[in-house]
Amino acid sequence: MSYLLHIDSSAAGTASVSRQVAQSFLNVWDGAVVHRDLAAMPVPHLTAAGIAARDTDAAARRDDEATAAFVQDTLIDEFLGAGAYLFTVPMYNLTMPSVFKAWLDQIMVFGRTMTMEGPSPAAGRPAAVISARGGGYSPGSPRHGLDYVIPTVEALLGREEMLGLDVTSVVPELTMAPHTPALAELLPKHEASMADAHELARRLAGSFTDRRTVA
Repeated sequence: MSYLLHIDSSAAGTASVSRQVAQSFLNVWDGAVVHRDLAAMPVPHLTAAGIAARDTDAAARRDDEATAAFVQDTLIDEFLGAGAYLFTVPMYNLTMPSVFKAWLDQIMVFGRTMTMEGPSPAAGRPAAVISARGGGYSPGSPRHGLDYVIPTVEALLGREEMLGLDVTSVVPELTMAPHTPALAELLPKHEASMADAHELARRLAGSFTDRRTVA
């Protein structure tokens, strides 16, 4: 039986709203989970040695290339072994946490997780992206159009020529409203957004359990 690959990238620990909503997903998920906490144990950023290792025979790799290849192989095998995915990717300064981008750069490799032609090896597998943010970025809000997390992550994870996952995003907004007097009037909108996020996370977990694939 394949597992759920749960990738956390929030640096806020148990205070993280993204992690809290993810817990609602996990409370419903019925199956094995492999958890990687990138905030607690960041993966290395991609280096010249890591790039060179992709096109160098194992026997001919330098020591630094062999080390980099081991990291990539471990992360790629873990990614491809999953039948479903849960990612917490909060908004930091309008974009994704750097630790999540580092993980993506390590696993997105042509000939391994992506192909030049046809579907990727993980194409169609379900993925939930939970991305909390302190303000509001939905249509009609003053910051609409400044969300560089969800569009980018959905493209990298979901586009056919990328990883090809079937991505659903869960976006709890206005998480600063309970803590910022100037946002107090937005507290009802925050509470509604949180309730919707937790409910969607639970529903996704149930549907993913039914759809998971054996890798």
